Amino acid sequence: MNILAAIKREEKKLEKQMSQLQHKLNGVRSAAKALGHSAADEMKGAKKRVLSAAGRAAISKAAKKRWAKVKKQAKKAVS
Repeated sequence: MNILAAIKREEKKLEKQMSQLQHKLNGVRSAAKALGHSAADEMKGAKKRVLSAAGRAAISKAAKKRWAKVKKQAKKAVS
């Protein structure tokens, strides 16, 4: 029975913390709304960075070159 009581106490404690966090979150959201859409956009996070086709090709070429070097050294070690 003690375990059940401890679980109930922990549940109440967590619900209280969740309520406090929800209250703080509502405050932040209302402040962002008061500042306008620019603040809300900043809260959403940064835009995803885009890599050009040439950039992807250069990275791919460099990676293939590194792996070729590793494989060459591994082949030498086996021989």
